[in-house]
Amino acid sequence: MIKSQSSLFDEEFTPDLTPLLDIIFIVMVFLLLTANITIKTMEVAIPQTDDAQVLNDQDKEVIAVNILASEPKWAIDGVSFQSWEEFTDELRLQVQASPKRDLIISPDKSADVESMLKVLAWLQNNNIDATNIVMEESK
Repeated sequence: MIKSQSSLFDEEFTPDLTPLLDIIFIVMVFLLLTANITIKTMEVAIPQTDDAQVLNDQDKEVIAVNILASEPKWAIDGVSFQSWEEFTDELRLQVQASPKRDLIISPDKSADVESMLKVLAWLQNNNIDATNIVMEESK
């Protein structure tokens, strides 16, 4: 008996999805590599002078903002605050009460940079420009 179609032809008519999967993978990689990533930055003006000229002694009263290595992270003139809101409220009151006093930032060597950047961002948002950062002179 003669058959018009063999069973071998049935397998040949199924689509091969391998090239389609390759193209989908390539498009996914392309989209991941070209995705826009928002990078947030903050401008900080650093003086462009010799190290010896930048470092100077403070001989007048200042408001000292301490950035600590452990909890609580922030303090003003050695008095620490448990929350960021308490700290910023007290700092705002002290700056308004005595605007002629300079504001200095005194971070611990082992304090995290995120805490210092948070203070700098808050100062910038509240238009407090006169700030100094305490540095230890290396031997």
